[in-house]
Amino acid sequence: MSESDLHHTESKTVGDIPISILDLAPITAGSTAAQSLKNTLDLAQHAERWGYNRYWLAEHHNMPGIASSATSVVIGHVAGGTNTIRVGSGGIMLPNHAPLVIAEQFGTLESLYPGRIDLGLGRAPGSDQLTSRALRRGPGSDGQDFPDRLGELRTYFKPISGSSMRVRAIPGEGLDIPIWLLGSSGFSAQLAGQLGLPFSFASHFAPDYLMPALDLYRSTFRPSEELSKPYAMIGVNVICADTDEEAQRLATSPYQQFLNIIRGRTGQLSPPVDSMDDLWNLQEQAIVKRQLSFSAIGSPDTVRAQLEEFQRMTQADEMIVAAAIYDHKARLRSYELLAEAVGLNQR
Repeated sequence: MSESDLHHTESKTVGDIPISILDLAPITAGSTAAQSLKNTLDLAQHAERWGYNRYWLAEHHNMPGIASSATSVVIGHVAGGTNTIRVGSGGIMLPNHAPLVIAEQFGTLESLYPGRIDLGLGRAPGSDQLTSRALRRGPGSDGQDFPDRLGELRTYFKPISGSSMRVRAIPGEGLDIPIWLLGSSGFSAQLAGQLGLPFSFASHFAPDYLMPALDLYRSTFRPSEELSKPYAMIGVNVICADTDEEAQRLATSPYQQFLNIIRGRTGQLSPPVDSMDDLWNLQEQAIVKRQLSFSAIGSPDTVRAQLEEFQRMTQADEMIVAAAIYDHKARLRSYELLAEAVGLNQR
């Protein structure tokens, strides 16, 4: 399906689709992982009241500014402190783990919080090469065997009829846990389409291949037991404040974060600054702004208009929102204003 074909189908606005949250459990400068995880639960509890659809946490390792490395543990923490919102991984990096371990972990989560757990899977390491080796990934674990690992994992949940599996995932076996494929390229898009699984694209930090990946996913989609038609979710950075000027100031925290990444450094999330002019050169500014081009930054009206444009372009079935905001109260306020702007409370 091409982009032009999308406009001949029923057009969806931002007000028509679910909105979810992607949380990296940011550790801010001068704070601790303990405080970060308290903030994560607090945000999830507010998100549930405001009408967000799901709350996902991401696996990253050796990152001083991210507290969600033990992703399954944090998912349990959030699910245990909420009641209705779906909680899951955005994502688990499957090459880092034995499929049996993930089947058992998510089987346990689903047994504890039935009907609320999502398993989003990626094939990137979520870390650097040295950290990857420390995670016991062999030299062949470069993601190319991802389809095989995925097939093994799915078999633990749904054993092949008539087979006598000597290794079983308990808890896990027989449980209906939605599996999503996540990606920033065509690999996972095509695989998700061929398997008839929902697909989430990381447009919040890798926007360049978004439209080709959505085209590939939709054009290769085969109906399955899980889905009768494609279901695509896109990642968007949203920083919403009472004024455009305040939102732009808050956005200097993720700008600094990505500036450090392209300079090969990692660190805790920095406080906002009045101007980035003295922190980056023109080339760095262009790179950061391009990587973060799928961002809606501003007052509620500004953010709503930007999201409507992204929705017009992609006809996504759902959006998942990331917000690297330094001050926790400002982060809560951003998500509250977003919920009001897109009418989550009226649905």
